[in-house]
Amino acid sequence: MGFFDDLFNNDKGNTNNVKKTTPIVTLPPNFQIPEPRPLSITRPSFIPSALKSSLALAIRLATSAFVLGWQIDTLTEPPSSPDEYSLSIGPFNIRDSSPILATAPRPSQPLILYEYDSSPYCKRVREIINLLDLTVEYRPCPGARQSRFSEELFERTGRRTVPYLIDPNTDTEMFESDDQIRYLVDTYGPDESLYDAKALWPITFTSFSIYTSSIAAAIRGLPSSRRQTNARPDNEDMIPLELWGYECSPFVKPVREKLGSLALPHRIVSCSRGSANRDRLVERTGRFQVPFLVDENTGVELFESAEILDYLEACYTVKKEVIEEEE
Repeated sequence: MGFFDDLFNNDKGNTNNVKKTTPIVTLPPNFQIPEPRPLSITRPSFIPSALKSSLALAIRLATSAFVLGWQIDTLTEPPSSPDEYSLSIGPFNIRDSSPILATAPRPSQPLILYEYDSSPYCKRVREIINLLDLTVEYRPCPGARQSRFSEELFERTGRRTVPYLIDPNTDTEMFESDDQIRYLVDTYGPDESLYDAKALWPITFTSFSIYTSSIAAAIRGLPSSRRQTNARPDNEDMIPLELWGYECSPFVKPVREKLGSLALPHRIVSCSRGSANRDRLVERTGRFQVPFLVDENTGVELFESAEILDYLEACYTVKKEVIEEEE
């Protein structure tokens, strides 16, 4: 079911038959990669956003902060390799994992989800994706209507309802968040004998998850319920950006919201606690810190939430004077 489906209407015709070319994206003048500063708020202006995200996290009981089957492997032993993740706090070296997900089926191709950030139905699907440690390509449909991805979805299905899940690995497509959650758990989850299904209740208890997700979205100001007015009109044609992170992180959340409001396709590599992707990020960058953004449109890779927001605003919006000239 699409949240706000009756509030927005943006029918601009069929664009799916037009051959897409990747637009040119220019870096802002004097652009410099920011220095990573783990678990730091680099600007005082970011504090209200972090507090709101933390409150939203608490309301959702930190759902998606941990993968399914999360466990602590060691508290004191240092990593056996420089490419292994561990959380160092004083004398402790905390390493965690999920043995049951290590044996779960993994998709060879990323799944695709048409969605938008503040929809509670979409949120619960994103959370189960994090719990199962899956990489998914997101195609934002702000307000379920306001992007060419919404047009694409309408052409494909005759509806604009989100979330809509596509699994190219099994040629499966479906509406309805309950059905999607059940499908993902059955297809990419561990054997049901290896975990207690009650661990999924904050998501599978539908009325609770919808109610609390709606409150969490309201606290954040209903993000991505509209396409940003100065978003580049060709954003939907971009190569999907890659974002390493997880749904409830106060640092990742505003980046996810910005990608959605700009209608930028993006692939999220899940990095909840216990995720195998934490090791992969350490191997790739020498550290674990999220959000981490990889943009193939420019060749840029960067950490730091506030700086990533500035980067997206600079690269994927139309400047005011350009808008005035067009008018």
